[in-house]
Formats: sequence, structure tokens, C-alpha cells
Amino acid sequence: MAVAVNQAFDSALPLLAEHADIERQLADPAVHGDPAALKRLNKRYAALGPTVSAYRAWERAAADLGAARELATEDASFAEEVPTLEEAEAKAAKHLRGQLVPRDPDDDRDIILEVKAGEGGEESALFAGDLLRMYLRYAERRGWRTELLDTTPSDLGGYKDARVSISATGTPAPGAAPWARLKYEGGVHRVQRVPVTESQGRIHTSAAGVLVMPDIDDPAEVALDPHDLKIDVFRSSGPGGQSVNTTDSAVRITHLPTGLVVSCQNEKSQLQNKESALRVLRARLHQMALDEAEAAASEQRRSQVRTVDRSERIRTYNFPENRIADHRTGFKAYNLDQVLDGDLDPVLQSAVAADEQARLEAAGER
Repeated sequence: MAVAVNQAFDSALPLLAEHADIERQLADPAVHGDPAALKRLNKRYAALGPTVSAYRAWERAAADLGAARELATEDASFAEEVPTLEEAEAKAAKHLRGQLVPRDPDDDRDIILEVKAGEGGEESALFAGDLLRMYLRYAERRGWRTELLDTTPSDLGGYKDARVSISATGTPAPGAAPWARLKYEGGVHRVQRVPVTESQGRIHTSAAGVLVMPDIDDPAEVALDPHDLKIDVFRSSGPGGQSVNTTDSAVRITHLPTGLVVSCQNEKSQLQNKESALRVLRARLHQMALDEAEAAASEQRRSQVRTVDRSERIRTYNFPENRIADHRTGFKAYNLDQVLDGDLDPVLQSAVAADEQARLEAAGER
């Protein structure tokens, strides 16, 4: 039996070898002179760590079980230990099997998150502002950095749309980077409450959309041909369309092959706005490639939680009942005020758990 299990875990051996090789590279002082290479190696080393630890734990458990079985023929006390050791080995094997399920290669990335008002007019814009603050407060709780890349405020203090980058500090543990935690947030978020514009006290339903994309920190990963870009400049505008700048500092970039359009106006410098727009464009093109690959995958391999359909209604925020409900995972809680204040982890964990289960089931079918 031990031999069969060992063969089943052969896929871990290249990962152990890669981990050891990175460890050797990190011990080389020359690597520390290249910040980009050092960051890349540290991320990969951290990502491989849990798999290496799980393999070594299983290896020890399997060795202990094998020794006990061998000695049990001569000493009854060892035979008594076998059931306990079998249970420990099975538990370690299950944990290792979970670590070997293919992971999202973008899980250690930072993100660019967009919030857009939907149906519901001014109330939807106010709700989009609530969502943006929720993500900013969640990032603050996690110790992440945030940067507002572009916003279009509404007349009553909400946002018609807003774009923010969220970045981890240092090298996050596997599963703890912004993309790994927040990638499930993409979709339609529905709110039920009495709007500030409602004089009769009636509950209205409106919605806002969220789009989450991996932040591509290396421009070489998504090459942009200058001939494919149409770049326009214009003056920044605020609520009601009034001009908030006297120079043409806002930038709009159109990617001609795909028709994607990105505009940025938050910075006073045209160059800074252009760099922000290019950063968002690279993220959108990368996300488009991910969506196309996911759409081409079979239904069995597609995540049950994070889908290509951006129109999917994923969550309802009910203010009168202080209730939040995730329609994909069945999660429900009556602490909406705390969630909007950044206490998102229980909601997010329900999506993480559902996605991991789907991956395990898909791996078992192959």
C-alpha cells in the first residue's frame, strides 16, 4: 500500500526539487542585487512551502506506519500502535493530496478592483461607494496598500465608477495575497434598503458591479504594441461634468484589436494618468485571456464559485434585516454592518472553501 501511495504522490517530487533549487538561489548574494528576481523567487518559494511541508509530514507518517507494521510481528505493543499510525498517515495523505491539486497561478498577485454603479441611478452610485469603502477597509485590516487609480464621483457623494489597486506588503503566505482572497468578488452585488432619495420610506433594490483583475507588475508579461493603441487626452471632470483641471491631463487609451477603452484622470500629471491607464489595460487584457481559457474549459473543471459571466448576481446586502447572503455558496449572516466595515473574511472563506472543493472533485475525476 505504501508503494502505491508513494507513486500517487510522485507529482510532488518536481516541486520539492524546485523548492530546494530556489533555496540555493536565495542563498546566493548576487540574487539579492536584483530586486525583481528576488521578489519573484520569494513568491514562488512561499507558494511551494506548504506543499513541501505536507509532503515531509506525510513521509514521516508513512515511515512511522511502515516501521510499526514491520515490528508488529515481533512485538505486540507495536501492533497496538498501528491503527493510530494508519489514521495519522491517512490524514497526512489527504492534506498532501489537497496541496497537489492544481492552483490558480495568479494566486500570489496583487489586484486591480473596479466598482461600477448599475441600475438604480443615484442610489446605485451610493451603494458602489459603500462597496468601495468595504474593500478599502478590508485591505486596511489585512495590512495591504491601496491606491485609487481613477474615480467618477456622483452628485450625492457616491461613485459612478471607481478603480483601485490593492497590493500586499512583503511576501504574503499562500492563499493570503489580494487575488487569492478577492478574486471571487467579481459579479453583480445587489442592495435592498430605503434610499436617501426615497421620501415614502419604501425599500428599493439596486445593484452595482464589481470586476477584479490580477495586477500585472511586469509589463513584459502583457506586451502592448504602440501601434495598437489610440491615446486621447482631455480635461478631468467631476460630479455634474464640471471641469476640475485647467490642463489636458486626463488620458483615454483605446486598444484597437479588442476595442477595450481605459481612461484615467485622478492624477494631475498626464504621464501618471497614462501609466495608470496602461496598467489597467494590461490587467484587463490578462483577465480577458483568463476568461477565454476558462470558457473553453469543460464544465467539470470550471470553478463553481468564480465564473466567466460578469452579469452573475453573487450577493445580496439587505439593510432592514442587517443580512448578507452569498447566492453561490449559501453563506448567510446577520452582521451586514460589520461586513461593510471590512469584516469580509467569513464571507470570502465560504467562497474559498467551495472553490477548493470543486477543484478537489475535478482532480478526482481526471
